[in-house]
Amino acid sequence: MTTRQELRPNHRIRARARRAITAPLAAALAAGLVVTAGAVPVQAAPPAVAGTWSALMYRSLTRPQTATTLRTTIATQQATVVTRTGEIAKATTRNTAAQTGLTTATTAVTAARARQTYALTSLATAKTALTTAQAAQKKAKTAKKRTAAAAATTKAKNVVAAATRTLTARQTQTREAVTALTTAQVETRTAAALLVNATAARESAAAAVRATQQRLALLPPAETLAGQASVLSKDVVAQARTGFAVTDTTTVYGTTVHKNVAYAFKRMVDDAKRSGIVLSGGGFRTKQRQIELRKINGCPDVWLAPSSSCRVPTAIPGRSLHELGMAIDISSGGKTLTRSSPAFKWLSVNAKKYGFVNLPSEAWHWSITGG
Repeated sequence: MTTRQELRPNHRIRARARRAITAPLAAALAAGLVVTAGAVPVQAAPPAVAGTWSALMYRSLTRPQTATTLRTTIATQQATVVTRTGEIAKATTRNTAAQTGLTTATTAVTAARARQTYALTSLATAKTALTTAQAAQKKAKTAKKRTAAAAATTKAKNVVAAATRTLTARQTQTREAVTALTTAQVETRTAAALLVNATAARESAAAAVRATQQRLALLPPAETLAGQASVLSKDVVAQARTGFAVTDTTTVYGTTVHKNVAYAFKRMVDDAKRSGIVLSGGGFRTKQRQIELRKINGCPDVWLAPSSSCRVPTAIPGRSLHELGMAIDISSGGKTLTRSSPAFKWLSVNAKKYGFVNLPSEAWHWSITGG
């Protein structure tokens, strides 16, 4: 609960309250508690339930961006699927061509080997004919027969020479055909592997699309996440009271709050500003400061009197959420909020999204439990 100065009828009380508010602020500045609005930790590690609350609120507040990111990812992944499908088409064409080439090369080797065998047989036949001609030439008795035998031998030699050249050519052709076949076999294996890899890549890309689509489909609504955080808020407070230290706080735009609510508060201030509403206020205060406020606000008993018995409702020391940095007395334009303030109206509509709830008796008091 807070010190709403406009409720005080006495000018001396107002002056004392102003001094009471500015003194600890100056002390905090001297102690280095107030920092510029730079990077704000999203959440502190302990206690565990507070970390869960922070995580839920972070997911809730970033849900639109997360959904947008997932949709963008899906579009990129779908484009990858199209690319991979094109690669499959190219790999299929190459594989088909490789298979055709292999068949052609195999046929060519068979034909080349057949021609080589024929050439070898032809050479053997020619050599046999030459041997016969040479034998006939030796047996020739007359000049006429010797002349005819010599001509036959010369012709047989020419046939052998031609058959030898043909065999050499056929052997070269066979080697070339075998080399082409080896190349075709390598290409066939390469093309087949590319097709397998392209198919696997496409399946992987398609699986990635399905996984991301499922993540998007299962992404809880922001309201659900914020609601889950709200259920934990009282436990957050209860656990935060155990072992709380000033080091558990940080400063957001001049307002010191618990690290676990810092991100949510910063987002609320930023989003309000985008709507033309400037928010500021007082957050954390020490237990000693709470005692001082109880005295300043005229509570009948610092430790026992209910907050409603004070001139300005002020929580009993040890019970205020301000002492944990989980409550904020929000002001706008340097003025305390009233129910007619534009800032109050904005908060009434939007604060729940950031995990903050109003204390009905105080328009300016907002905390994670509404207490």
